[in-house]
Amino acid sequence: QVQLVESGGGLVQAGDSLRLSCAASGRSFSSYTMGWFRQGPGKEREFVAAVTWSSGTRYYADSVRGRVTISRDSAKNTVYLQMNTLKPEDTAIYYCAARLRGYSSGRNDYDYWGQGTQVTVSS
Repeated sequence: QVQLVESGGGLVQAGDSLRLSCAASGRSFSSYTMGWFRQGPGKEREFVAAVTWSSGTRYYADSVRGRVTISRDSAKNTVYLQMNTLKPEDTAIYYCAARLRGYSSGRNDYDYWGQGTQVTVSS
């Protein structure tokens, strides 16, 4: 069993930065893909970024490429999402997710989910 706990969200102004954290526990993550998804008001949950635990290969949605960086700290079993130059359209609940297989951007392909952390960006 895997438990994921997100933190780091908050209310910020456009142009600000945030670093979201996802603390993982319960199993080895050597073969996992760790992903970040978000769900804004009235929208479906969408892929933001992912990193493979073993190789550290990073993947990004086109909508955030260049503004976000996903990273992992194996010693802490923690995944981070550094978000810069935030925009109002980034407002969403951000979810950490774990997939027991290789990379996927599909929300239905992930096996474990955190509770989410709210990011609100005002203009």
